[in-house]
Amino acid sequence: MANVQLEFQASAGDADPQSRPLLVLGQLHNLHRLPWAQLRGKLQPRVTEEIWQAALSTLNPNPTDSCPLYLNYATVAALPSKVSRHNSPSAAQFITRLVRNCLPGGVNRCIVMVCERSEVFASACALSRAFPLFTHRSSVSRRTEKKNVTVEFFLVGQNNGPIEVATLKCLANATEGVRLAARIVDTPCNEMNTDNFLEEIKKVGKDLGIAPTIIRGEELREKGFGGIYGVGKAAVHPPALALLSHTPEGATQTIAWVGKGIVYDTGGLSIKGKTTMPGMKRDCGGAAAILGAFRATVKQGFKDNLHAVFCLAENSVGPNATRPDDIHVLYSGKTVEINNTDAEGSLVLADGVAYACKDLGADIILDMATLTGAQGIATGKYHAAVLTNNEEWEKACVKAGRNCGDLVHPLVYCPELHFSEFTSAVADMKNSVADRDNSPSSCAGLFIASHIGFDWPGIWVHIDIAAPVHAGERATGYGVALLLSLFGRASEDPLLNLVSPLGCNGDSPADNMGRDSKRRRLV
Repeated sequence: MANVQLEFQASAGDADPQSRPLLVLGQLHNLHRLPWAQLRGKLQPRVTEEIWQAALSTLNPNPTDSCPLYLNYATVAALPSKVSRHNSPSAAQFITRLVRNCLPGGVNRCIVMVCERSEVFASACALSRAFPLFTHRSSVSRRTEKKNVTVEFFLVGQNNGPIEVATLKCLANATEGVRLAARIVDTPCNEMNTDNFLEEIKKVGKDLGIAPTIIRGEELREKGFGGIYGVGKAAVHPPALALLSHTPEGATQTIAWVGKGIVYDTGGLSIKGKTTMPGMKRDCGGAAAILGAFRATVKQGFKDNLHAVFCLAENSVGPNATRPDDIHVLYSGKTVEINNTDAEGSLVLADGVAYACKDLGADIILDMATLTGAQGIATGKYHAAVLTNNEEWEKACVKAGRNCGDLVHPLVYCPELHFSEFTSAVADMKNSVADRDNSPSSCAGLFIASHIGFDWPGIWVHIDIAAPVHAGERATGYGVALLLSLFGRASEDPLLNLVSPLGCNGDSPADNMGRDSKRRRLV
C-alpha cells in the first residue's frame, strides 16, 4: 500500500476488470440505486447485468458483507444498512476495513463509491486510511512500479449531480493530509526525531509559501517555555516550538491549533514498562494531524488567521532528565511541581496554549493530543474525547465527527470539582492527578486549560486522540478530517462548508460564500 497513488476522478472511465480490477462499495439500498448503465463499462465483458443483480440479492450486511463478481478481479461490498446516533452516517470505519479486505490486487485498480453527497468527504478520508505511506518492508522497497487506485463517486439521493472539479481538489488535499499525518505517526523515532519533524513542517511551509518560526533548545528555556524544555532537555535531539501562520487579508478572527508532538515517550524517569512503551512513536499524533490539516485547509482557502503551533520533544532518560519533585516555571508564569514525568503531554501543551493566548492573540484555541491512556477507556477506540469551555462547541465537535468520520464524544467539563486533583503544597500545581479514578482524561485537559485561565473569554477545545490515532499497528491520520470539518465555515471551499457543523443551519454553500465576514465568524 505504501507506493499507492490515490486519485479522485469525476469519471474513472471504462475498462475490463481483468486489466483494471474493481471494487464497488456502498450501503445496500444505495447499491440497488446504481444504474447498470453507469456500471456496465467497468464490468463487461466479464460480468453481466444478471450476475450483478444476483450478487446484490445475496448480500446480507451484518454489519458488512461482500460478494465476488468475477474471480479476484471484481467485487461488490455492502456497508451497514443502519448506524447508531453516535456513529457517522458514512460508516467510515467500515469503509476502511472493506477496502483493505476486498479491493482486488493489481497495479491499476478502481473503486466506485456509492453514497450521498453529504457523505463524500467522510468516505474519501476513510478510503485514504486504507493506503498508508510508510513501510520499511524490504520486499516493498525492491518494487519500482507505482500502483494507482482511481476513485469515482456515484451520488444518490438529493443533490446527486456530478462531482465538481473543486470537490475533487478538496478531496485530494484532504486525503493527502490524512496520509501525511499517518506517515509521520507510523515513522519510528530513529527517523522521526524532532529534527526531522521540523523538516516536515518546513516542507509544508515551503509548499504553502509560509516561513516557519522555530524556537528550540536553550532558547526555549531563555524565553520561558519551561514545559517543552523540561520534557525534552534530556534527549539527543533538542525540543522545539514551531509555528506556521496563515494571515489572509480580511480575517475577522484568529484561530490557533496546538499539537502535542512527543516524537517518543519513554515516560522519562517515571519510566514505562516493556509492554506499555512499544507504540509510543505515536505520541506525536496531535502535531501530525495539525500539520496535515493545516496544509489542506490553507490550500482550500482559509479566510481567517490560522496558526499551527507544534510542541515538539522526546521524553527521554538521561543525566539532564527532569526528576519527580522538580519545579518548572511554564510559559504562563505558573509553577508546576513534577510528580510524574510520564504526564509530559500536558506540560508541553500548557506552553503551547499559553503562547497562542499571549503572543498570537487567539480567539479560538484548539489543542489536539494523544494525551491519556484513560481516553480509550472513557470514549473507546473509535471516538476521540472532547473537553471544552463552551457547550456549543462541544456539540459542534460531536456533529463534525459524524460528518467527517473522525468520531468524537464529550468528557465531563467541571474544573470546580476536578482541578483540586493537582493541588501542590510548594507550587501552583502538580502535573499529575492525585486520584487516577477521578476522570483522569478530563483532569489532564483541565491542566492545559488552567494555563490560559478558566475565566478566559475565548473558546478553548481539547481533543484527546490517544486511542483513535491508530488501528492495530497502523496510524489512522485521525484529526485531519475533524479539523477540516469543524472549521469548514471559515473555508472558501463549498464541500468543507457542507460538512461543517458551525454557522446557520439551512444556509446553502452558495449563501455561505456570499456571506459578509462578520456573519461568518465562528465565535
